[in-house]
Amino acid sequence: MHVLKNGTVVDADGAREADVAIVDDEIVAVGEVGRGDTETDVSGQFVAPGLIDSHVHLMMDGRPDVATAQDESDFDHTYIAAANLRKAVEAGVTTVRDLGANGTLALDAGHAVAEGRLVGPRVLACGENVVMTGGHGHWFGREADGPDEVRRAAREQLKRGADVIKCMATGGVLTEGAQTGAPELTYEELEALVDAASAKGVPTAAHAHGKEGLLNAVDAGITSIEHGTFMDREAAEAMAAGGTYWVPTAAALKNIVENPGSGIPQSAMAKATEAAEAFASSFDHAEAAGVDIAMGTDAGTPFNRFDNIADELSYMVEFGMSPEAALEAATVTAARLCGLDDTGRVAEDYRADLVVLDGNPAEDADAWQDPSAVFAAGDRVA
Repeated sequence: MHVLKNGTVVDADGAREADVAIVDDEIVAVGEVGRGDTETDVSGQFVAPGLIDSHVHLMMDGRPDVATAQDESDFDHTYIAAANLRKAVEAGVTTVRDLGANGTLALDAGHAVAEGRLVGPRVLACGENVVMTGGHGHWFGREADGPDEVRRAAREQLKRGADVIKCMATGGVLTEGAQTGAPELTYEELEALVDAASAKGVPTAAHAHGKEGLLNAVDAGITSIEHGTFMDREAAEAMAAGGTYWVPTAAALKNIVENPGSGIPQSAMAKATEAAEAFASSFDHAEAAGVDIAMGTDAGTPFNRFDNIADELSYMVEFGMSPEAALEAATVTAARLCGLDDTGRVAEDYRADLVVLDGNPAEDADAWQDPSAVFAAGDRVA
């Protein structure tokens, strides 16, 4: 038994002075704990749950023009993914949800981590995005047109073992020729995708910037809206009424618009600048409507690197969330979205995914930066 001694535990249930005892990959006690076989003194520090990033792309490395990855092999992308896993976990991220990669790359990465062949966070993955022919992200997605093809594409990902089914409901910033907010998959196609996923009890996620595509996804029963850039009051209220989660990925737009002249394609910069102007109000609408917000970054997109994932919490606070609300979004809410009932709290019988921080993250979102220790499934990895 390993014991974290003399620290302050902080999670969505609040802060309290407590020791934390770990056996194998599980928290077995929180409170007054006797001596352990090994101990770490965390006096004056805070023990929090590891971060959960609900939206990453393991095969991407933050380069200015993601489309150049089309010229590389799956082997190249595998090495990038392995490096990203290490960077993420050392930054305090203990679960990631990959929402689009070539073939089975992200699914295989999850197996490699689970089997101890790679060090990294637990990986949940969608396999390939389902996208209309020539649509946003088509070069690493599964192209499908019409409800029957979309249903088949979703079932192919389920056969591979997908933890979530992801689709592109609208165009996007980084695909040349795509219109950011324009609907791509139809309501009927989205409905077929949700129906296919429901047969296996698997959640769904939809990339959706524009209002029409967002509402189509909500009406079809999609579990989470990714980005939601042009969300207005009507869209937010529809999401809240439908129990649809929002994964804002503030880092994605921010890291584009703040890096002009860096090699990001001109079309992407123009679209991102327009989108960023609308994005801030999305937080106001979501908060007013009571939409459930789960943390996600779109890590791998331009200048949006895996070792900087914790920046997202500070960005959410910049957009009006409290540090405490950001903590919840990155732990318990993200865990609920991902269907994880053993993650996101520092509590008995929970998975020992923990970070040791010098500051209180419920009071200061910057406290997530540079954890002094990270435990992933009970193993100290940083």
